[in-house]
Amino acid sequence: MRTDEFDFVLPEGLIAQHPPEKRGASRLLCVHDGILEDSQFVDLLQKVAPGDLLVLNDTRVIRARLFGIKRSGGKIEVMVERVLNSHEVLAQVRASKSPPAGSYLLLSTDGAPQEGSAPDAGLSVEVLGRAGEFYHLRFCAEEPVLELLERYGRLPLPPYITHAAEEEDETRYQTVFARQSGAVAAPTAGLHFDDAMLQALQDKGVKIAYVTLHVGAGTFQPVRAEWLSEHVMHSECYQISQATVDAIEQTHEAGGRVVAVGTTSLRALESAAASGELQSGAGETRIFITPGYRFRVVDVLLTNFHLPKSTLLMLVSAFGGMNEMRAAYLHAVAQQYRFFSYGDAMLIEKSVSSES
Repeated sequence: MRTDEFDFVLPEGLIAQHPPEKRGASRLLCVHDGILEDSQFVDLLQKVAPGDLLVLNDTRVIRARLFGIKRSGGKIEVMVERVLNSHEVLAQVRASKSPPAGSYLLLSTDGAPQEGSAPDAGLSVEVLGRAGEFYHLRFCAEEPVLELLERYGRLPLPPYITHAAEEEDETRYQTVFARQSGAVAAPTAGLHFDDAMLQALQDKGVKIAYVTLHVGAGTFQPVRAEWLSEHVMHSECYQISQATVDAIEQTHEAGGRVVAVGTTSLRALESAAASGELQSGAGETRIFITPGYRFRVVDVLLTNFHLPKSTLLMLVSAFGGMNEMRAAYLHAVAQQYRFFSYGDAMLIEKSVSSES
């Protein structure tokens, strides 16, 4: 398939720059059997049934953005992509000249330092080498890197949000059920839920289970290859407990539906079922879901609206049907739904062509 088949015109004014005043105060476009239904997010309570299972991604966004200088001078920006262990990370480094292996960076503990700052100020970080598009960095301090990022880093917002992270972003660009630190982007379908909504779902008899997939910055990258078959997918780490596997099996055996909250939850589940049977444990996935894929685990998908030519738009087109998603996105633009991370949501039932 050609990448251009997943393009659409999106007015800039529909890109949500801030979250709604309250969690859950969003619209919900429901797509089922070729029908488009305009609803509110609170109506999700009527769209799921007792015995259904919601699968949430409990990853937590880390404060992955840091600024600094090279010891030789010159400003840099570091965006951590993945924490490897207590002292090492993979990261993007923006600098006028690429720092070589064996060099050191000085990351600020108080804002972005200026060129010519004292060379002994800040966090010392050694460049160990390259790993593809990323740099392999080692933080020289004794404290674990996650603690250092929490103290000195800044929250990374998506590239289409034009303001720097503000106080509201510190809480609203994080789900209320975030537990496992490691993501550099939020699982945004989960941002709609507050504690009251989760409790109301459980009171109705809807079950809840969790997976962890640490979302990487690659989620924002458009597919630049002319053909989907030429695209190299980014890698993300995930983990699924045996309790979640058991809950999914019990749900299907009882005739309930598995509702993935977000494309990240769906990617984790489908990756863990690549062998044909859902497996618990940790893994790394480069799964690229495009039309023609046969879904093994997920029956319903709750998700936000995605970027043109993105792998996530291709995923939802595989799940809900190409024609159905084209119609849904045209409808969403015409009805001025809010797009992307802080935007509105869609509830998509799996199309017949996607059933295994």
